[in-house]
Parts: sequence; C-alpha cells; structure tokens
Amino acid sequence: MTKKQKKMLARIIVTFVVLAVLVVGEHTIWPDGTGSNWAAILIYLVVYLVIGYDIVYKALRNISHGQVFDENFLMMIATFGAFGVGEYSEAVAVMLFYQVGELFQGYAVGKSRQSISDMMDICPEYANIEVDQELRQVDPDDVEVGDIIIVKPGERIPLDGVVMEGESLVDTAALTGESVPRKVQAGNEIISGCVNGSGTLKVKVTKEFDDSTVAKILELVENASSKKAKVENFITRFAKYYTPVVTIGAVLLAILPPLLFGGVFSDWIQRACIFLVISCPCALVISVPMGFFGGIGAASRLGVLVKGSNYLEALAEMTTIVFDKTGTLTKGEFKVSKMYPKNVLKEELLEMAALGEGYSNHPIAGSIKEAYGKTLDLSRISDAQEIAGHGIRVRIDGKETLVGNEKLMKEETIDYIPCKENGTVVYVARQGVFLGTILISDTVKEGVKEAIRDMKKVGVKHCVMLTGDRKETADQVAGELGIDEVHAELLPQDKVAKVEQLLKKKKGKEKLAFAGDGINDAPVLTRADIGIAMGSMGSDAAIEAADVVLMDDDVRKIASVVRISRKTLSIVKQNIVFALGVKAVVLILGACGMANMWEAVFADVGVSVIAIINSMRTLKVNHKAGG
Repeated sequence: MTKKQKKMLARIIVTFVVLAVLVVGEHTIWPDGTGSNWAAILIYLVVYLVIGYDIVYKALRNISHGQVFDENFLMMIATFGAFGVGEYSEAVAVMLFYQVGELFQGYAVGKSRQSISDMMDICPEYANIEVDQELRQVDPDDVEVGDIIIVKPGERIPLDGVVMEGESLVDTAALTGESVPRKVQAGNEIISGCVNGSGTLKVKVTKEFDDSTVAKILELVENASSKKAKVENFITRFAKYYTPVVTIGAVLLAILPPLLFGGVFSDWIQRACIFLVISCPCALVISVPMGFFGGIGAASRLGVLVKGSNYLEALAEMTTIVFDKTGTLTKGEFKVSKMYPKNVLKEELLEMAALGEGYSNHPIAGSIKEAYGKTLDLSRISDAQEIAGHGIRVRIDGKETLVGNEKLMKEETIDYIPCKENGTVVYVARQGVFLGTILISDTVKEGVKEAIRDMKKVGVKHCVMLTGDRKETADQVAGELGIDEVHAELLPQDKVAKVEQLLKKKKGKEKLAFAGDGINDAPVLTRADIGIAMGSMGSDAAIEAADVVLMDDDVRKIASVVRISRKTLSIVKQNIVFALGVKAVVLILGACGMANMWEAVFADVGVSVIAIINSMRTLKVNHKAGG
C-alpha cells in the first residue's frame, strides 16, 4: 500500500469512528434529530471535510477549467444537497463510502499495474566498461556500438551484443515468461534485459541503448494504455453525455414535481440527491479500462507484449491467422542436406553456389556458405545482381553464373533437372550449362503442431501458411502441422496481395492476424488486423510494425493470448451489463422515492467495488488453451 493510500485509510477510519458515534448520538442524546443541535451539525461538517475535502477541491478545480460534469461534481452536489435537507449522516456516509471505493480502486489498479510494472524492472541501471584495467560503471546510453562491456554474475545485461569471452546461463524470464535459463558462450548473441547467471561475460555491443531490446520493450509497455479498445472509447463517450443528462434530470426532479403536482421541496431535493449518487458512472469508468489493463498484464507475464487494449479486443475476435513459414513455423536453421552435381564435382558445385551467394545475408545463403566452410575470395565475384523471388546472377572468374530456384532456370532457358524432394532447392548454372542441385532443409519448430491445434480449440477457424518455398515443400509442412490453406512460391509483394484477398473474405466483426519474423514481413504485419511478430529472433522492422510481440518466438502462446483476450472482453461486458442494470433499477426506485441514500451508496460504491473485483479476475486468467 502506498503512502497516499495509507493516509486515505487513516481518514476513512477516523471518519467511520466519528460517524458511528454521531449516529448513535442521534438515537440516544438527541433522538428528535440534529436539526437544532448546532454542535452536532458542526461536527458533521468537520467530519465531511476530513473525508471529502479532496473531492470538493477536484470538483471546483475542474469547474474552473470548464470540466463540469464528472463523478467529483456529482458527489459534491449530491452531498451538498443532503446537507441542505438535513440528512447530515447520509451526506457524510455517501462521501465515506465513495472514498472507500476510491481506495479499493487504487489498490486494485496498483495490483493490476504490478504485472506490467514488474517488466519495467528489466531496465538496466549501468554498464561495466574496462578503463585502464579497471571496471567503471557508466550509463548504458553512453556506450557505443563496438564497445566491449563486462557483465558480472547476477547483473542485468544492459545492451544487446555478441559474447566475445566467457560462458554462462542467462535468465530470460523477465522477457519471455520462461524460467528455464539459456546457455550462452563465445559467438552467441545476447539481448538486454536478461540476468546473467554464474559466469562473467565479455560482450561486444551491437546496438545503442535506444535501439536495444530492453528500450523497445519499455517503450511498448509505456504506450500500451494509450491505444484504447472500442469498448473503452464507447464508455468514454457514454460518460461524456451521460453525466450532464443525469445532472439535468436531477435538477428537473427537484423542481418540476413540487411545482406541477404540489409537495414539499425538501423531499424532492432529497430524491434528486439520491438520484445523483446512484447515477455516478465510476463503476464503468474505472472497471472497463482496468479489465483491459489486467488482460495486458496477464499477457505480459507470459512473455507476450500486447501494444494496446484495441489489439487485445481484436484478438478476441480473431478467426483467421496467417503464418509466414520460415522463422515462424520453422526454425529458419537451414542446412545443406543433399547435393546432386551434374558435369562437375560436389566440391565445385558447392564452391560456385557459395561464391554466388557471397554478398547475400539470406538464411539459405548462410547455410550454403556454412557448408562450404572456407573463406570466400570475394575478388573473384563481380556484377552481382539479385533477382527478387528468383535468385542471383553473378560473374565468377568472369563467367556468368546463376544461383536460384526453378523460376530462374526457366527464365534463363537452362536445361536443368527438376528436383521434387522436400526442402528448399537451389539450382546452379554457369555459362548456360547446368551444374547441379543443392537441397537445403529446414526443421519445424517444437510445439508448432500443438500451437495450431490449440488455436483451433480457442475458436480460430482458419490457419493459413504463406511461403516463398516450392509447393511440394510447403504442402509437406502444412500437412504435418494441420494447416488449412497454403500459398507457396510467393514473392515478398505477393504476401500482401494474399492477405488482402483473405481480408475481403471476412464476415462481420471477424479479424485476421498475421504472424511473421522477417524484415520483408513488416508490410504484411501492418496490413493485417493484428500483426504478431517474433521478438527473440525477429527483425526490428517486424517488431516495430507488429501489434503483438512474442518475446520467445513460441507460437503456442498465441492461443493463450487469444484465451486471455476473450476472457477479458467477457469480464468487461459483464461489468457493463451489471453496472447499467443495477443503476437503472435503483435510479427508477430513487426517482419514485422508494430508494434511500444507503441504497444509492450501494448502487454507486457497491457496484464499483464488485465491478473492480470482477476486473481483477483478468489477472488470473487460465492460460492453458482449451483448459
């Protein structure tokens, strides 16, 4: 509990004790009422100010700023009116219970914030650099790309980099939600925000602090609450018009019936005050955003960052998910598995392919260079030209060489031997002569089949896979995983077109998500209703463009987040129906004189507390898909 909350609790206890004494006094010392007992009235007024001075101050301050109609204004007018008609104990009680509700709300919001603010602890306070053989602590902002930093056991890794020396186990729980430590050693990439285990590491920095993983995560978390769901926007608009309407209604209730039908003004003023207390919209204004905040918090504990309530709401309506194959469904760890040379030896075939891919950073190019295993003499290469979706045309030792797929062979009219085996097929030709085929295999990620099954359990009707691979390879992977629809041999721009086609097939409120990790996935991530990026191995562009980030690339968590989003939306809708239903009934009873101030207090504070407790359930959503 914060210092401010402790202070409020003290005010509540003092007010409650004094109010209890005064209420007992009303029935014993002055049973005829407090109307003529100025001492008692003065005590009531002092107690009222002790418990409600901040509400009155906020109401007056907001009025001076032109913001008249809010819950502070409603509570001030209602309690002033109760004082005006001699209902002193009710006036103090209304303010007391309103503050109890506010205290409870503050505690509940703090608890729901905790799950997200825990993530803020990943921010490193310093980085160790070696100066004159001594370690010096510096601000991570002051460290430049290429600098060597030292990370001691137990310290948080301050910047992204590559391990140069040392071996250790790294705790990634703060980022991924997974408690299993990851082993790192020289040559491994390492990301900021993780905690170093038992060994000292020397790390070469690859990104400045502002571009590091931890900085991007903190920015995403801080901005999450600014993107409101449609339900939240509806409540904001609703409160904007609702509050002035009920205030005008209360004024008319106090004035018109006595004028038109006769009766005592004080009775109708009291009804108007009860009407105002009941109509206070705080149950909706508080519980709805809090429900979404709790849902985002529950997802963050899983290691999934949802960039706003609007995306959490969209996930609840997701019926189609489109996957990019490489790096999302498969590991993207390509290995040369077979070679079929023609007119040359295996060694020459591999050498030509490796030189042809010499300047490429594509994973397939990397696997060919890794299989070649020797240092490439790039001086032998000239006029390298990448042909999108086809391959590479390059001069090696002055001779034109082609390295690419079937499309490239057909376009260049090469008499090649088609390969129908599963995997990525790379054909090599030189001076118009076919040199052979290299087969590269990728492996499916662990848990992907389970992830697809779980998504269907939580209501995702259609799973689609897009890939630049050959149709045979794509069909084989799709069959293994249980994918419903496959589009293969796509160029990067074709992916956007396919997503556009799928978007046109949606019905009503249905939403489409796209999950990818590559830099060429950024346009598709932006175009889909929900973009889901791989945060661990994904490109910065993909993470920036996405609406949801899986920090450990585990696609099984998509089903869990869908489950969280649907539960969150269900709880939010329960709160809206419950709050409006109770208020409507008690408002009618109050206007007819059948509800007193105590029932009004329940309709306001009681409903708020119940709605807040219900919202807190979003923090404890069962993450198991289908569970």
